[in-house]
Amino acid sequence: MSPYFLDADTPWHELGDGIRRKVVGHTPELMSVLVQFDAGAIGTPHAHDAHDQIAYVIRGAFECEVGGVKRVLRPGDAFVAPRLVMHGVVALEAGSTLLDQFSPRRDDYL
Repeated sequence: MSPYFLDADTPWHELGDGIRRKVVGHTPELMSVLVQFDAGAIGTPHAHDAHDQIAYVIRGAFECEVGGVKRVLRPGDAFVAPRLVMHGVVALEAGSTLLDQFSPRRDDYL
């Protein structure tokens, strides 16, 4: 893997239901992923058995729920979802984008 991420050279990977992602970079212990949503797209609530996650809002707005607590997050805001904590999002605007960080990396994304 290159030590550089060039956004213009990296295509989006379509996940369906108005969600797409780009892996920015990774090591065995860390991964950064851009995730873009259409308005109304849902990041279904779930919990990770093996990964801690921090999601930083780059663009747009999200209704987020982490551990049963709901908040609306906008650019510059973030949430932390440790292992086993339920979390999910609903995009409130077209093009809403998160920078997700995982530890360790998500091998299923490679």
